[in-house]
Amino acid sequence: MDQFIVKPLFGDGPVHWYTITNVTLWMALGVLGIIALLVLGTSRRAVVPSRSQSVGELAYGFIYKMVEDVAGKDGLKYFPYIMTLFMFIVFANFLGLIPGSYTTTSHIAVTAVLALAVFLTVTVIGFVKNGAAFLELFWVKEAPLPLRPVLALIEVISYFVRPVSHSIRLAGNMMAGHAVLKVFAGFAQVAAISPIAILAVTAIYGLEVLVAFIQAYVFTILTCVYLKDALHPHH
Repeated sequence: MDQFIVKPLFGDGPVHWYTITNVTLWMALGVLGIIALLVLGTSRRAVVPSRSQSVGELAYGFIYKMVEDVAGKDGLKYFPYIMTLFMFIVFANFLGLIPGSYTTTSHIAVTAVLALAVFLTVTVIGFVKNGAAFLELFWVKEAPLPLRPVLALIEVISYFVRPVSHSIRLAGNMMAGHAVLKVFAGFAQVAAISPIAILAVTAIYGLEVLVAFIQAYVFTILTCVYLKDALHPHH
């Protein structure tokens, strides 16, 4: 688990809020990667797109369609925020697959901030757009009247647990996958089982590539679902 330790880039002192760490470095590289793809890669806007422009346009269209399908037309005004979330998470996940790098999304402090930002954003949107009617989200009108208070309590608890599950799901999946890779990499040092261990590492690495994208997709689509609840609490 030493691969998940937050370390200062310069010196060996304690880590403060202002300390430049390995997490800071790889988050910055992720942001630079996004800028390179979406700004520099699409700057020419050629009719026949380059590879970087094609990838940028594909990502744009993919997230735009997701927001429209899940949150509806009203949710499209929040597309830039959701697009930013997806690109940051997917870049952080894929950069973490580079040997010797640091997976920032395996750190609960990073994913918790992302999840809390989503939670606070959709809650504010819900009250600003709907006022007190936003509380209809917790009142199940279809249920029998005696059960509605009980269901309302369950819905409230479920709502406030959202940032916990939202953050732990991403961090837990990324941490677990990298820990398993490290375990099998250790087995590869044993001559008797090294061929099997190397095959296992290769297979798990391929799975991690898939998980890196899927977890970014899951985080983003859940954000769209929460946004839909904020925009249309009576549905």
